[in-house]
Amino acid sequence: MSAKDLLIGIDAGTSVIKAVAFGLDGQQIALASRRNEYVSLPDGGVEQDMNRTWADTALVLAELVEQVPDCAARCAAIGVTGQGDGTWLIDREGEPVHDGWLWLDSRAAATSRRLAEMPRGRLIYERTATGINVCQMRTHLCWMKEHAPELLKKSASALHCKDWLYFKLTGVLAADISEGVFTFGDYRTRDYAPDVIESLDLAEHRDLLPPIIDGTTVSHGLTAEAAVKSGLRAGTPVCLGLVDVMCSALGAGLYDPAVSPGLTILGSTGMHMRFVGDADAVVLNEDMCGYTMPFPGGAFAQMQTNMAATLNLDWALGLAVQVFQSQNLSVEPEQFLASMDDLVLGATPGAAFFHPYISSAGERGPFTNPDARASWTGLDQGTTWADMLRAVFDGLVLAARDCYQTMGDVPGEIRMTGGAAKSKACRSLLSACLNAPVRTIAQPEAGAAGAAMIAAVQQGLFRNVASAVDSWVTPLLNDAILPDDELVRLYDTLFNGYLETRLALPKAWDAQARARRELTQ
Repeated sequence: MSAKDLLIGIDAGTSVIKAVAFGLDGQQIALASRRNEYVSLPDGGVEQDMNRTWADTALVLAELVEQVPDCAARCAAIGVTGQGDGTWLIDREGEPVHDGWLWLDSRAAATSRRLAEMPRGRLIYERTATGINVCQMRTHLCWMKEHAPELLKKSASALHCKDWLYFKLTGVLAADISEGVFTFGDYRTRDYAPDVIESLDLAEHRDLLPPIIDGTTVSHGLTAEAAVKSGLRAGTPVCLGLVDVMCSALGAGLYDPAVSPGLTILGSTGMHMRFVGDADAVVLNEDMCGYTMPFPGGAFAQMQTNMAATLNLDWALGLAVQVFQSQNLSVEPEQFLASMDDLVLGATPGAAFFHPYISSAGERGPFTNPDARASWTGLDQGTTWADMLRAVFDGLVLAARDCYQTMGDVPGEIRMTGGAAKSKACRSLLSACLNAPVRTIAQPEAGAAGAAMIAAVQQGLFRNVASAVDSWVTPLLNDAILPDDELVRLYDTLFNGYLETRLALPKAWDAQARARRELTQ
């Protein structure tokens, strides 16, 4: 056994914080996790205790060390990733100025709309190849400048979740090439763009942005304090990973220049991504929406993101559970979800339409509208609960098609991961809706695996990202689910109705938003 035969990936997601140990061959050895905690506020704020996030991360690392024999001595390096967007402010002493603002926070909705519609919005989009939306740090900072300037006056650095954890692990302030660039940079240069920062009217706060580093080439040692808390050895190399969706893209098989696949991640949020070989192949759109993020090297992931994916299923099933509970009947939500596949596949497609914009922050892909809301339409007296649930599943896969078509043609093969990838119904319906083979991967922790792969490249265990993928990812790809011809024709018909309805809804969303504001005044 090698003295250094383990890599650890940290994945601090919205719902769960995980630490995962991998062998040098990419096989998962052990996992420790804790449920995440955040608070939803009456004004649309969604915040997370930064110190608790670090404490929970240290605890899951310590739990992992307890599970794995000689873990501290065997650990070659640590990679860290976390939930994307949001704003985590710290002062000059490295202490939180405020609880972290999450990507779910909707307070800056009006600011988001203003920034997107101003003349300089086009320049920002063309530089970053990423649309302005309510989730992002740039939008949050602009809101704070106008409405909470005291927060910015107290702040020395503006971080994202994984950057905060990297700072607590190493004492080094840094941003990665994905979030740093798509928020404030130029996707062609992979660095901050002064004209983007100036166009946002944030030049006076430029010093809040930490240096951008590439985790495949740079590492910093674990501090003595972090070593005590985690049970690992001081000096263990720590690498700053890409944002969680990009680490998941690495771990789930998007990085494949030979196939140029798509990747759909149906977790709390829905990410629909295509592999792009170089900057010249990036496709911009008239609606100025979506994200473009660089991989280490020369390739990119271009993506459209539904604000909510499985959150729609959680909500719909939660309604059913509430009905049961109102009648003093007991049902376990997880068991309920497991029984849904047959019910959904047996229901009537098209008996109802569902647009899956359940997030109170609206939608960010394939359009940006903070007032967008979910809806069932097309119901009549013959519509059953099973039909309505089928409509929710259909809404998720139709939203995926909407996103892919905004980026060009649907890729010839789709890789799929996230919680909904466990659902036979979701896999089958996605394949038919996109008319493409769908492959899952036998890697349950793609995000942590991607972070660990970045650390493996930095440590010289692989020549580059491509060789890491060949070793860690390709052998774990499952056989493809092929599209059912009858369902393909069905979804061609459903998509037309879905899209026409979606295009007709913005006026209704606007009127509903005005009504909500009047009711809360």
